Amino acid sequence: MIINWKRLSTIVRYSVAYAAITHYTFEYIGDFVLCKGPSMEPTLYTDNVLVTERLTKYWRGYKPGDIVIAVSPTNAKQCVCKRVVAVSGEEVFIAKPQPLEAECSPSAKKKQPVMIKSYVPRGHIWIEGDNKDNSCDSRYYGPIPVGLIRSRVVYRVWPLADASGEL
Repeated sequence: MIINWKRLSTIVRYSVAYAAITHYTFEYIGDFVLCKGPSMEPTLYTDNVLVTERLTKYWRGYKPGDIVIAVSPTNAKQCVCKRVVAVSGEEVFIAKPQPLEAECSPSAKKKQPVMIKSYVPRGHIWIEGDNKDNSCDSRYYGPIPVGLIRSRVVYRVWPLADASGEL
């Protein structure tokens, strides 16, 4: 068997170059994300495919209203998709937790939660899911460091009937 070393070296060179370009693109420019879970309904549903970009942190920073993909502050192996509600220095209102006995007692009346004003610290953002009743977000774990943000959602590509940059 005769091995064409010149052809083999060309294939290896192109393969390494392709792998490097692909890695650079997905790590530093943007990528595709498959959504799972109900926390962003009705804006995003399970199995929506999104195009995200990672350059915002260098150009303009994150703004309220942006939808971001971030590493979960409670489980580093998981990512979350949430909307930015407030950025560093902005005020947020947090519902003061009710004592567990007050929530579970059948005779207890449902009271309106007491709201406490707080500020987002420097280098952090406040994120919340659009489905407030079914979202674990900054209302539970507080503001998250900007360093946990992986990317910003720019476009929904799947399902095709819902493809849109308006999110």
